[in-house]
Formats: sequence, C-alpha cells, structure tokens
Amino acid sequence: MATETQSAAGNGMADAVGVEGHEAAAAGPGMPQLDFSTWGNQIFWLLVALVVIYFILSRVALPRIAAVLAERQGTITNDIARADDLKRQAAEAETAYEQALKDARSEAQAISQRTRDEIKAQVATATADADARIAEKSGEADKAIAEIRASAMENVEAVARDTAEALVAALGGSADTATISQAVDSRMKG
Repeated sequence: MATETQSAAGNGMADAVGVEGHEAAAAGPGMPQLDFSTWGNQIFWLLVALVVIYFILSRVALPRIAAVLAERQGTITNDIARADDLKRQAAEAETAYEQALKDARSEAQAISQRTRDEIKAQVATATADADARIAEKSGEADKAIAEIRASAMENVEAVARDTAEALVAALGGSADTATISQAVDSRMKG
C-alpha cells in the first residue's frame, strides 16, 4: 500500500512537471533546430556526420561503384574488340567465299570448255569416219554404176544388133552379121 501511495504521489509530481514543461515549451522559440543556443552542437554533429558519410562513401561505396564502372567499361571494350574481330572474320569469310565462288566458276568454265573440246573431237572423229564410209560407199557406187553402165552398153549393142538385123530382114534385105556389128560399133562410138 505504501508503494501505491508513493507512486500516486510521484504521478502527481510528474503531472505537475509535465504541465510546466508544456507551458515552457509553448513560451519557447519553437523548433529546436532553430534555437541559436544549440547551433554549435548541431554544427559539430553535422560535420561529424558528413565526415563519417564521406569516409563511408570514399572507402566503401565509391570504390565499389568505380569497380563496377571499370568492369562495365572493360566489358564494353572487350565486346567492341570482339565485335571488331568478328567483323574482320566475317570480312575474311566473305572474301574467302567470293574467292571460292570465283574459283568454282572458273573451274566450271574450264570443265565446260574441256567438254566442248571433247565433243568437238568426237564430232570431228565421227565426221571423219562418216566421210570415209561415204567415200567408200561412193567408190563402191561409182564401181557399180560403171559396171551397170558397161553392162547397159553391152546390152544396148546387143539390142542394136538384133534390132538392125530385124530391120534389115523386115525391109527385105540381107546383111551379114559382121557388117551389122561394124555399123553398130561405128554408130555407138559417135
């Protein structure tokens, strides 16, 4: 019970001090930051806070940021160098492709020319063989024609003799075979 009385008495005093504090605060300058009597203390702690922030930033945050920026710059530089290298390789590949295409075209033209030459040679050989066969057949045909002509002339002479004998006999004349043969031979020669 005694403790309750003291705590009640203490509460009453706290209430009395609280009311006086509020009255004093209401009568004071207002915001504590604007109280000129505490500016020295505030400036000191401001400077301490700024120095601490400066050391934290300069020792921890800024080196990390610088490392990230340096790494980023290195990555960008490496990527640009790799892109230049790939561009150079692409140009070399394009040049090699163009050269291979050029070589393939020239090889195709060479193959085409060789094929044309081979075909011309085969055509020339076939033409020569055909000319030889034609000449051979022509010679055989000339021989056959000469034989046919010779046999035809013999047949014409025989028919002419027979016809001359028949005509002479039909006209009532008589001629010997030697005279008729001599007359036909002279007429045949021209």
